[in-house]
Amino acid sequence: MPRTSLIATLLSPPATDGAELAALPDAVEWLEVRADVLGDIDPDWLRSHFKGRLLYALRTHDASVNRPERLKTAARFYDRVELEAETDLHEELLDAVPAEKRLVSWYGSVNSLSQLTDRFAQLASVPAGIYKIVTGATTIAEEFLPLSLLKSLNRDDTIAFSNGPLGFWNRIVALQVGSPAIFGLVAGGSVTSMEPAVGKLIADYGLPEVSPAKELFAIIGNPIFHSLSPRLHNASYRAMDHPGLFVPLRVESFAEFWREFVVSRKLDEFGLPINGMTVASPHKEEAVLTARQVSEMARQTEAANILVRNNGWWIADTTDPDVVYTASVNVKEKRAAVIGCGGAGRAIAAALVESGAGVTLINRGAERGEHAAALLGLRYIPLREFNAEGYDIVVNATPVGRDTDEAPFELETMSDDAVVIDLVYGARPTPLVGTTRARRQLAIDGRDVLVTQVRHQFRLMTGKDMSIPEDVL
Repeated sequence: MPRTSLIATLLSPPATDGAELAALPDAVEWLEVRADVLGDIDPDWLRSHFKGRLLYALRTHDASVNRPERLKTAARFYDRVELEAETDLHEELLDAVPAEKRLVSWYGSVNSLSQLTDRFAQLASVPAGIYKIVTGATTIAEEFLPLSLLKSLNRDDTIAFSNGPLGFWNRIVALQVGSPAIFGLVAGGSVTSMEPAVGKLIADYGLPEVSPAKELFAIIGNPIFHSLSPRLHNASYRAMDHPGLFVPLRVESFAEFWREFVVSRKLDEFGLPINGMTVASPHKEEAVLTARQVSEMARQTEAANILVRNNGWWIADTTDPDVVYTASVNVKEKRAAVIGCGGAGRAIAAALVESGAGVTLINRGAERGEHAAALLGLRYIPLREFNAEGYDIVVNATPVGRDTDEAPFELETMSDDAVVIDLVYGARPTPLVGTTRARRQLAIDGRDVLVTQVRHQFRLMTGKDMSIPEDVL
């Protein structure tokens, strides 16, 4: 199986004991030290805490007057030094940095493959151990250009990817078309920029082994970086030897995404057609309008959380009600409150009604709440007027509580025997789930909901029953 080189980028000052460097997995081969952010760190100290190889990067936004000297010094102590094409490819530096130590790079924007090919020709004219091209895409269409470049080059010494509106997806897909390495942060990860930590790349995609894929699946939405779906799907693909790849796509405009990413069929050119996607907020309503076929539940609630490609046509369905159908909770003739009237809330409310519960809808905004009430023929209460007392089942279908201390309503008003279903999950239990369990009441948290839905979604997308390795859950 092909392998990639994992490069961990150090962007924040390390601890005095170098704990985060020592904690990097053995699979990480390189440590990229961003001297433009951190200053020059003693390479001997770095080597005492990291057993791999060192890459020195001094991005040109650093206005240091002694840039050439810093790069020449780095060449004496680092295993590789980044030289930027716009500033560093002159005789003085090329004499000081041996070819095998050079990473020759270019960062910028292009709007055509021919422009990007010209840029690469400039880089390739200078002998180097590795080349790196990173484009700043402003449109989804531009995000495909580095992939097209890699396919046309058919080389094993060129890293190419785009920082674009959809996030880091093409950094992953680039490995399928020839990129020999991938960058991730030493630790943490940025939710806003969707910049992954190297540990997340390993956990979600099984790196450094690169499983060859023949079809792409995705979760689309905004925000989306927190999703565990890529980890669950990709681990199952590997366990079942299924040639699929699942990535997160940060989609702001569904119409643009559908036109530029799906209808364009650009991925077909790389032998990696997109054949299915799970749909998160705020795109569930548009997903229904896009599909050729729509399930009865998705039609009833005017929302879908999964789209599957079948013989070129798209089918819309929803797995949001699955938690109601599969949970070991008797809902018949019970009073249920569903907080949040988006696509997930509407689907769960409809499933509760179908299962015999009496349902009240609660929402912060009146327009969406009243629309859901009219759609499903249910009572609606504004959130500010909601009191949980007397409800047997309380469902939180809002994002409130993910890695915060917020709760979607006054928890003190909840009945002592109420069952809670919280669709939210994060790094720790939500206040709603934590409080419910502390009171020794039944709480179904967002991870349980997710696993239930993912199993169904996997079957819809692949036609197979999901096999999730125990160490992934």
